[in-house]
This record gives sequence, C-alpha cells and structure tokens, in this order.
Amino acid sequence: MGVYLNPGNSGFEEIRNSTYVDKSGLIGLINDTIGTKQKLTCVSRPRRFGKSFAAQMLCAYYDRTCDSSRLFEDLAIATEERICGSYQKHLNKYDVIYLDMTYIKPFTDGYRTLVPYVSGKIMEELEEAYPSLKKDNELPALMAAAAELTGSKFIMIIDEWDAPIRERPEGSREYLEFLRTLFKSSNTTARIFAAAYMTGILPIKKDGSQSAISDFKEYSMVVPWRFSEYIGFTEQEVYELCQKQDGDYEAMKRWYDGYILEGATSIYNPNSVMEALRYRSYRSYWTQTSAADSLMEYISLDFDGLSQTMAQLLGGIEVSVDTNGFSNDLVTFRNRDDVLTLLIHLGYLVYNEETKMARIPNEEIRLEFARAIHGVKHDETIRRVRESDQLIQDTVQGKEEAVAAQIEKIHREETAALFYHNEQSLRSVIKLAYFSYKDYYVKFEELPAGDGYADVVYFPKKESPLPALVIELKWNQSAKSAIDQIRQKHYPDVLKDYGGELLLVGIAYDRNAGEDRRKHTCRIERICADK
Repeated sequence: MGVYLNPGNSGFEEIRNSTYVDKSGLIGLINDTIGTKQKLTCVSRPRRFGKSFAAQMLCAYYDRTCDSSRLFEDLAIATEERICGSYQKHLNKYDVIYLDMTYIKPFTDGYRTLVPYVSGKIMEELEEAYPSLKKDNELPALMAAAAELTGSKFIMIIDEWDAPIRERPEGSREYLEFLRTLFKSSNTTARIFAAAYMTGILPIKKDGSQSAISDFKEYSMVVPWRFSEYIGFTEQEVYELCQKQDGDYEAMKRWYDGYILEGATSIYNPNSVMEALRYRSYRSYWTQTSAADSLMEYISLDFDGLSQTMAQLLGGIEVSVDTNGFSNDLVTFRNRDDVLTLLIHLGYLVYNEETKMARIPNEEIRLEFARAIHGVKHDETIRRVRESDQLIQDTVQGKEEAVAAQIEKIHREETAALFYHNEQSLRSVIKLAYFSYKDYYVKFEELPAGDGYADVVYFPKKESPLPALVIELKWNQSAKSAIDQIRQKHYPDVLKDYGGELLLVGIAYDRNAGEDRRKHTCRIERICADK
C-alpha cells in the first residue's frame, strides 16, 4: 500500500463511518466504460460538491491490495440487480494510481516541479511494489511493463485535476503535456489503463477550440448528462436526510435547492446540506470557501453589460449565456459570456442547456452575490446598487413621483425598443429595479392571494424593519386602478397573520400618455396587514 499507488480504502472507511449518502451508483457508470473507447472520464463540479468523496470511493472499490466488500455490501452498487453483475467482476481487481493534486502542491514548490515529482513518485512506488519490474526512465513505459507483468491494467484517479492550472496557469502547458503523454496515444492508453477518472472544478483546458486531452468524455455543470445525480444530493436524498436527522426540509429547499440538471429533478450542494444539519442553522456556508473570496473579482470585470446582468440575476431574472467560447481557465476572459460560464462551473449560477439561460439557483448563492455586489469597485455596479437601495427607501417613504421616475428610467435603459410596449417587460423592470431587495425581503411572484394573484409581494425578513409590499402592475391603466384591484380582490388577506404594516403599491405604464407616450405613474397606500 503506497501514497500514490494503491492507497487502500481507509479514506472511504472514514466516510462510511460518518453520515453517508449512497453515491455508489457512480461506480456502475465507470465499470461500464472499462475496456471501451469511453474509458477516460472527466467530471467537473463546484467546490464542496463531493469530488473527493467520489474519488476515495473509487479508490476503495478498485484497489487490489485491500478487501472493501464490507464497505460496499449494503450500498446500491452491490444490491441493485441492474449493476450487480459488474460489482463482483471489478471489486478490488486493479492497481490504482491516485493523485490528489491539492495534496501534492506543497511538495512541488507550488506546482513548479509537478511533472518530475509525480512521475518520480509513481515510478518509485511501482518498482517497490514489483521488484522484478525492469526499471525504465519513462513513466508510461514502466506502467505498461507493470501491466504486462501483473496481467492487470491500471485504474487512474486524479482528484482536483485542474488545481495546477487554476493556481499556476503559467505552468499549465507542461502539465497538460504530461497528461497527453499518458492518455493521448490510443495504443499506450489501451495497454496501460482499464479506466481513468478525473474530477475538478473546470472542464479540461481548451487547446484552441478543442479540449487539450480530447479523448476524455467530459461531464460538467453545463452538460452533466448521465452523471447529474452524482454531482450533488438529489431532492429525495435531502428529504430522507431531513427525516432521519429532524431537519427542516422546506428550509433546505429554500436555501440550497435550485441546481436543475438534465436527468435529475433537483440537485443540492452536499456540503451546505450537511453543515445545515450539523449546526441546525440554515444560512450560507459558501463564505467558508475560497470560491466566495473570488466572486467579487469575477463580477468586477469590466465587460459591457456585465453590471446590468448582475442586477438582472439578483432581481430573479434569467439571462442568456453562450457557453461555447469559454477556455476553461480562470484567466482567459474575452466577454460577459466567459464570466457567466465560469460562474456556472463554480456553482454560482445554474444553466439550462435547452433554453441556454442561467440564473442564481437559491437563497444561499443569492446572498453571496448580494454581499459581493456591495463590495465591487465598479462605477456602473455601484450606481445600480445605490439606485435600487434608494428606490426601496422611496417606496417605503411613500414618494410616489420618485418611484415612478426610477421605474421609468430603468424601463428606458434596460428594455429593447422592440419589447418596450409589453406587459411582461414591465414585470422584468420591477424585478430589476428592486434587485437589492434581498437585504430586506423575501420575494413572491404571482402569489395566490384573496380572490386572485398578486403580481409581486415583498415580505420582510425577520430582522427587517421595513413594511411588506404588495405591488400590482397595470398596462395602459392608472396606478389608482392597480390599488383598487389589490383592495377589491383582497390581496392583503394573504398577509393577515403578518400583523405588521403593509404598503399597497400600484405602478402603471400608459403608452398613450404624454408627448413620448411612455409615462409611468405610481400610487402608494399604507395599511395594516389585518385591515
């Protein structure tokens, strides 16, 4: 048993001794690729989404130097009839090479001596494990000789494969050449590897328009395909955890749900779910990760339309993203789409492959965006934050003309002429104008209330001193008619148990009023929620 060659199953044993959500079905997917042209797999997912857990599980399953049957006998890979045939066939049958690239960093002068260090260590452990092995100065040749000697090919597992590229991009060429040496030649790969599994935050670095290691099959936050349910916790898994540990399932959904991936109904951040259960506290746990520290840096980049996009996202508006041009690194940004694509891979946005749209997934991430936005040193972003904060204050203080003027301003600036005279565009303008509401409110749209549906309701958070807002929008009618509808259809009834102060806000746009035919008006009335 070595550090890099056949590390054993102790890592997964510790995981099994803790609260464990069964993700052993992933093994079945890798087993399906063994000995095929699809045997090279790269799965990228954000920080704290269980990458290392999966890598250690695979090590324990494939490592020929240990017996891991007791760790898997009660898991899906061993019990499901669909995949049990491959379970015994591959259990503890291979030499495993396991590289945790974050562990290696301190021994390689910050990845400066990465390639010679890794090659040397693997060759050293191979020669120690197989004394009769003829020495060779080239790693692929030595591995091929070892596979021939033992009659068994290797399973190679690289955890956080992209860490050297993320943290020392200037050395990425040498590192990628090392990986090419191992995996690019189909003849060499066929002789050495039964399968390979890499996991990281980013997909494989592009070399021009193609992946630098093109033979790997990639599964990412943009296109997860069949690995969707293994990227995080599924909704059913979170529900069962809450049942077992007396967790608040509705709070879990509100805070950590929202990653809708193809092939899975809903995906949650595993680390955040487990931390919430451990501490009995539902809040953002991203502040404890280095990803949170870098968010401000990315959204501060000076690309046209980026500050507007951030405001749209915070307002709950989906935005279009072209993910094809992204270079899969943290330094090559050419436009707004590259920044948004990176945020998808980092887990700050969720992406719908069918619609090509992205949005903020949940309350946890929305909170991190709001914190970062307030710290951005970018004039356009600062202006938007200040204007939104001022709009909330003007609304609460009943300044009808100021509210109408700001809504009109946002409508002019943010809506294309083709869609200006459109009722749905006014709803988007409201969400964009009030985008900093998360500091004070929880937002509901089309909320069933009284005898109808309230357009937008901003309900105060527990610590907020501000009143609730019920906003009704009208097209080619008056702001007074919006207030009348709120009253006539008893929208305030939905807040009857709130007991606090409530503002009825009517906002209207009359395309036929005034010389420019774009007149906005506002009416605000103050009542108690139980009145």
